[in-house]
Amino acid sequence: MAGKLSTCFLSHGWSCCTMTDCKHFSLRFYSFPSPRLLTVSCKIRQRNSSLPQPRRPQSKKIVPTQLPQDDNLMSDDSGLSDSENADDISNASEKSISNDILAIQRFDDRNSSSTLTPSIDAGKGDGLSTVPLQDVIGMIRNAEKNIHILNQARIHALEDLEKILSEKEALQREINILEMRLAETDARIRVAAQDKVHVELLQDHLEKLRTEMSNRNRNPNEMQDIALRSPDRQTRALSEELNALRNENMSLKDDLMTIKEQLNEVKRTDERVEMLEKERKILESSLKEMEYKLTLSQDDGAQLSTLRSECETLWNKVEHLQVLLDKSTSQADQAILVLQQNQELRKKVERLEESLEDASIYKLSSEKLQQYNNLMQQKIKLLEERLERSDAEIHSYVQLYQDSVKEFQDTLDNLKEESKKKASGKHVDMPWEFWSRLLLMVDAWFLEKKIHGDEAKLLREMTWKKDAHIHDVYMECKDKNEREIIAAFRRLTSSSSSPGLHVIHIAAEMAPVAKVGGLGDVLSALSKALQKKGHLVEIVLPKYDCMQYESIQDLRVLDLVVESYFDGQLFKNKIWIGTVEGLPVYFIEPLHPAKFFWRGKTYGEPDDLKRFSFFSRAALELLHQAGKKPDIIHCHDWQTAFVAPLYWDLYAPKGLNSARICFTCHNFEYQGTAPASEVASCGLDIHHLNRPDRMQDHSSPDRINPVKGAIVFSNIVTTVSPTYAQEVRTSQGGQGLHGTLNAHAQKFVGILNGIDTDYWNPATDGYLRFQYNANDLEGKAENKKALQRHLGLSFSDSRRPLVGCITRLVPQKGVHLIRHAIYRSLELGGQFVLLGSSPVPNIRREFEEIAKKFENHEHVRLILKYDEALSHSIYASSDMFIIPSIFEPCGLTQMIAMRYGAIPIARKTGGLNDSVFDVDDDDDTIPIQLRNGYTFVTPDEQGFNGAFDRAFNHYKSDNEGWKELINKVMNIDFSWDTSASQYEELYLQSVSRARAALRVAG
Repeated sequence: MAGKLSTCFLSHGWSCCTMTDCKHFSLRFYSFPSPRLLTVSCKIRQRNSSLPQPRRPQSKKIVPTQLPQDDNLMSDDSGLSDSENADDISNASEKSISNDILAIQRFDDRNSSSTLTPSIDAGKGDGLSTVPLQDVIGMIRNAEKNIHILNQARIHALEDLEKILSEKEALQREINILEMRLAETDARIRVAAQDKVHVELLQDHLEKLRTEMSNRNRNPNEMQDIALRSPDRQTRALSEELNALRNENMSLKDDLMTIKEQLNEVKRTDERVEMLEKERKILESSLKEMEYKLTLSQDDGAQLSTLRSECETLWNKVEHLQVLLDKSTSQADQAILVLQQNQELRKKVERLEESLEDASIYKLSSEKLQQYNNLMQQKIKLLEERLERSDAEIHSYVQLYQDSVKEFQDTLDNLKEESKKKASGKHVDMPWEFWSRLLLMVDAWFLEKKIHGDEAKLLREMTWKKDAHIHDVYMECKDKNEREIIAAFRRLTSSSSSPGLHVIHIAAEMAPVAKVGGLGDVLSALSKALQKKGHLVEIVLPKYDCMQYESIQDLRVLDLVVESYFDGQLFKNKIWIGTVEGLPVYFIEPLHPAKFFWRGKTYGEPDDLKRFSFFSRAALELLHQAGKKPDIIHCHDWQTAFVAPLYWDLYAPKGLNSARICFTCHNFEYQGTAPASEVASCGLDIHHLNRPDRMQDHSSPDRINPVKGAIVFSNIVTTVSPTYAQEVRTSQGGQGLHGTLNAHAQKFVGILNGIDTDYWNPATDGYLRFQYNANDLEGKAENKKALQRHLGLSFSDSRRPLVGCITRLVPQKGVHLIRHAIYRSLELGGQFVLLGSSPVPNIRREFEEIAKKFENHEHVRLILKYDEALSHSIYASSDMFIIPSIFEPCGLTQMIAMRYGAIPIARKTGGLNDSVFDVDDDDDTIPIQLRNGYTFVTPDEQGFNGAFDRAFNHYKSDNEGWKELINKVMNIDFSWDTSASQYEELYLQSVSRARAALRVAG
């Protein structure tokens, strides 16, 4: 049997091969086939160790060369055994691998430092302009190349590992075969040993025969001939067989030694496999690190571009101010120069006067002295004239400066006067409900074709400006019939310019009439804040059967029907109008056989995509038929994300083209994906939109993503907090949309939501038994006792802290930490109140069991439903409030809790990271006046306990400090003023760019 084993080991560059030949052996008794040992090749490719040097940061692709065919093969007469060769090569390969890993680590370190340095510099205000964008792009490309190299190395390592394992299996099969043959050889040796014993017995028998023949006195030669003729031949045959067996045994021993060497080689191969596995893990960790660095580089690049644009804007302002400063400085320098010249002239005059005095003292009668005196007088006159001219010049500069100051003051006075006129002009201070009702009345007349479009436009503008004339006319004829009122309004023909923007919100929720989550609160509060800033704000909602109709004032149906396209035909829609908290609202009631919004609930139907795509198109049809020309159409979440592509593809060509589209995603976890065929029902062109750069979902080419379409087709894209805006641009938080968001980063911004501070106000809250404010907290303590009595909790110890939690019980909200907080509150001597429900069956059952367990407990109560009145009482009664969310786009509960004097305990994520700052934070970047709660990072029990326990210790050990903290958080401004101003700025910038583009095109 002959066998060959070839093994390819790592070298410093790529690879080299060794070859060993096994000895030949054969067996006498049995005829066996001569199977050849399978040739096993282990090719471990590794990336070339010549990695990029510091002076050449651009990494090059490494192309592995072909394995040498003859040069690296070692022949049998090389003088070294297979074992020695394998040991040397193994040592060399291990050294090469360690060198390569060390080189890769040094390369990663250099690239890490070169990648992170610009990011650090980019964070500094003074260093923004010193980091070119091309460098950041270059670093990103380097990181991508490095990742590509590491991926190649990882793939090669996996391939080599598979080959080594296959080689190991082949060797194991050969070993099994040799062991079987060894067992057979042992059996043959035992048979040969038995034959040897038999031969010895025959020899003894021969001796006995010889003795017996000698005793019989026979011829010895004859006797020997007779006795040994047959036995000698048998003995020689046995001896030859025994020698053959001995030779075979020696051959088998040699084969066994070879097998042992191969087993040792297999063991070393296993060690190399383990070493390669470690290397693979190192490469995987390096790959993850490089991917993380690439993400950071991309984020820093996006931040750099944003900061660069802001820097350019600020630089333009600085240049403008510098020009003004230069003008003022030049005028001041001229005045100073003239003053200096004047002082020099005065000094010369004084010296001349002294000279004259000396001349008068030493009067000489000589003619020369007289001439000198005359000359001096002439010079004095000349200097006096120059002095007068300089005085006149200085006076002119002073006069010019005074005129400039006067002109500036006149301009300022004129601006103040105009501002006062605008503020105290012919405006009437009436509630917003009055003007919204008036606006809806004008729109109803137009839609019912009782007035013309131009008349409706003028009347809308007068209503928008709160014009006294339209107020007076309405008050004069409000008791008359509709025809007389319309005739009186038509007489108002004075034109006026719009004082602000016209904003129309299209949404699925609005508090308090149709509220499911935070979207309803945001829509109402943002609309009222924009309305207070002087903008015309209107809202379009579906008319649900489950709305709170008692919150709608002057609800009535218009005498017209709006037809909208769906599923290949036109369907009629009733239009209702009314005011909600002073805001004009249009309600669309589809007359569709499916009764889209007569289901008893807002969301959660199997055909939600059809329901809301129908509503989105009907809303745009209403705006088109009403002749509205809004500046901004603002849509929210996936339910109205269809508005963006519908507007640009279908309605802008029809003439509804005055608006810019703003899309706000309140939670990227909900994207409304559906089969592409379903989206075609509302009239969208699927073949045009089902593309990766438009509406095609990342999960499947046959699915459409409405949120992705809104991001692509909107002019402005926002989300509800700056931190969440950064999180969703990563692969972990983007829910598959991070690539699209990064591609449209220039129009994507995070704006922290606010709360309606008029509604959430403990000083005026009608749901509370006792009103209070930051300066008088007695009412808070009384509310706490009232809640404890109402829920059946113990109120004997007023210093026992009450922990509140109001939330939807879903995984996003950290339900495992809420459950842990219940028991931890009891351990620390506190009370716990939970208000909330869960749509998830297993979570709902779990908390129902907990509620049943603590049903009669004196310190814990769980109310598994939503109750608006009870939520106000819990906010007002709680000493602490937990928000342990896994992720939180914005979160309003922490802001409401602080408004009512409850200290938040929150996880640092999303909007929580932008609104709650730890009181014990050592970071100097957070001002002390903004530190308002307790935070933790890791979403586990240990991380939660770190913040929760610190809050309890503070409450129990420092009563005065706790009261100061309550006073601080209650005075923090979480109103919509700041957020509405940011939206207003985005609206104005987008509208200005659109108008500028129109002017250029015109």
